[in-house]
Parts: sequence; C-alpha cells; structure tokens
Amino acid sequence: MNNSPAFAAPLADLSVLRATGADAAEFLHGQLTQDITGLPPGQARLAGYCTPKGRLLGTLVIWRDPANPADFVALVKADIAEALAKRLSMFILRTKAKLAVEPLAVWGVQFQAGETLAGSLAPPAGAAPWSVVHTDQGTWVSAPRADTGLQRWWLVTGQEISAQDDGQASELQAAWQAADIAAGLPWTQAATQDVFIPQTLNLDLIEGVNFTKGCYPGQEVVARSHYRGTIKRRMAYGVADSAESAESLAGSDIFDAARPESPSGRVVNAAAHDGRTHLLLEVHLADLGTAEYRLGSVDGPHIGIQPLPYSIDTAEAG
Repeated sequence: MNNSPAFAAPLADLSVLRATGADAAEFLHGQLTQDITGLPPGQARLAGYCTPKGRLLGTLVIWRDPANPADFVALVKADIAEALAKRLSMFILRTKAKLAVEPLAVWGVQFQAGETLAGSLAPPAGAAPWSVVHTDQGTWVSAPRADTGLQRWWLVTGQEISAQDDGQASELQAAWQAADIAAGLPWTQAATQDVFIPQTLNLDLIEGVNFTKGCYPGQEVVARSHYRGTIKRRMAYGVADSAESAESLAGSDIFDAARPESPSGRVVNAAAHDGRTHLLLEVHLADLGTAEYRLGSVDGPHIGIQPLPYSIDTAEAG
C-alpha cells in the first residue's frame, strides 16, 4: 500500500453530520467521548457515541467548521448517519442545537511526497494528522496514516469533482479503506453498532476518549474498564490472502485454528485491496502472537497479524 500512486477517491461510504446552534458544543460534549468544548479550531479529533452500557453506536471524526467555529462537522459511516442524527436529536430537548446529515461529498485524497494529482485538486501543504484546513475547494482534514511519507486528506466539498468510472471509483475507495485499516482507524457501521466498547477499538490509544471531561452516555462503564485495567480485548490489524468481497465481513467471526470450538474474535472493518483482504479485528489480548487466526471459519483464509502504527500493551491481558 505504501507504493500506491496518487489518487482521489469518492468515499460513498461516509456521510457528513453538522451540529448547529448556540449550545452545539455543550450538547455534543455531553454526548461524545471526546472533549468537544476544548476542541481547538484547525484540529479534528476521533470521538465515540455510546449506549448507557458503554457500547459504541458510532465513531466520528469531528471538527469545528472553519467558516463558523460555533458549528461542528463530523464524518460518520453512511449506513448509520441518519439513525445517529435521529438518536442524538432525541436528547436535545430544550438545548439550542440541531443535527442534520448534510448533502456534501467526501473524497479521500492520497499521495506520496513529491507526487502530483491529476486534475484541479490542490491539497494543502503537508500537515500533521488531524489538521483541518479550509480552501476554496472545501474543508481538508488530514487523515492518520501508517506510512509517515504518505499524505492522506479527507476533502468535504459541495463542488463537482471529476470522478473515475464506477469500477475504478470502487477500487480506489477500497484502497482508501485499506489505508484507514493499516492506520488502525476504526469505523463503527450498522453491522457493529452496540457491540464494542471504545477500548476494544483502541479509541483510548488514539485520543478518541477523554477520561477527564465528565459525563456522557456509557462514561461509567468506559472509565471503570480504564481505571481498573479490565481490558481483555483489543483491536489488531490483519491481512488475509483472500480477494473476495469485503462488504459483508464487518461483525463476522474469526477463529483460532488451534481452538476451533468457538470464535476467537470479530471483524471490525474490512477492505479488499491488492488481492488481499485487510482487516481490523477484535481479539483477546492474551491470544496475540500465538493464535492462528482464520477468517469466517476454522478452514477459512489465514489471517496474518500486522503491526499497527501505535502500541498495544499486551500486559493488559494479565
């Protein structure tokens, strides 16, 4: 994936949420795992939205609108966007805030240092992940990456951009998704709602949870797991030698060939790219380094565990 040529991919799997109103910051602060009131302009953050039992209903990349810092804009998976906006809106009550899904396009723009992009796209100069820059073309958000020599940007725009044919667009979206997976960036989608707590998806390791910000739905469960050191499962990155469709893999089981009696974990996200299936996996910490993971069944494709760009403390397993 490090040798992927420069490309711009329409990301049909992502939607844009907007929160407006005088109380938008305070409302979101009381609902999400992230410190929203303290979110500085020009910076995006990962955040989670949980049930009262601490299980994720959504993960969001969120930032202040550069054109109106009182508004907040977030990227979420398209298959949960409307339901997420509706559920959050149920708790607004008398708060001066409003949430809606915006009809904006999301593009993934990727290139190595020194590469140029075809067409008129003009990404900002190199910036650290999670930086937000607004230009005439739209809002650019620097995405995390496994390769430090790679530039990856989400572009949120209302402008028309020349697109590839449908087949190529699908391939490029999968390439972008595979790069998200290699970066260890988890996305909650419909198949995995109400399944994982934030720590299972490593949100605490990539600054997606603030443990000092105060209450939000599920905060007691999330904090208890953190302070008592009871995290037994984490998210790992794996690659399977399989080029089959990855669209239906989220939430499916994985197995350890040495212990075939029951599943050993679940798929969080999947993308088929370069003849392989890239996977984020929920696994038992104690099994990492010893399990022989298989996709879908004990006889399924072998899953080779790959390094993430951040550390996981296997000592948490006890």
